Amino acid sequence: MNAPDGLLYSKEHEWILNKNDVATLGITDHAQKELGDVVFVDLPEVGATFDANEAFGSVESVKAVSEVYLPVSGEVVETNESLLDAPEKINDSPYEEGWIIRIRLGDPSQLEALMSSQEYSKYVEEESQG
Repeated sequence: MNAPDGLLYSKEHEWILNKNDVATLGITDHAQKELGDVVFVDLPEVGATFDANEAFGSVESVKAVSEVYLPVSGEVVETNESLLDAPEKINDSPYEEGWIIRIRLGDPSQLEALMSSQEYSKYVEEESQG
């Protein structure tokens, strides 16, 4: 399983990268493998605000539609518009080209509740055994 160091992870299988209180977010490699081929991404409006653990959009695959949750509160400052024409980027490059949104963090201290790469890998392993 690919879970790069330097990112933070949620139990709902989102990753987040914070740079100066603007965070980039997407779904993990594990999540995209579970979903299968992604065929559509529902993006929020720029300027929309969300509370921690609130759904901000969805990812549709050939298997299912899955909501995507914001693990921290914030305001959407950018969406990855390229996913509208090429949703498969989430499968091909979940941590680079397949990012979904960028947010301005509402409360950066909420990041402390997220998991490191090692913690997330252990969580996924335990979840799959479970």
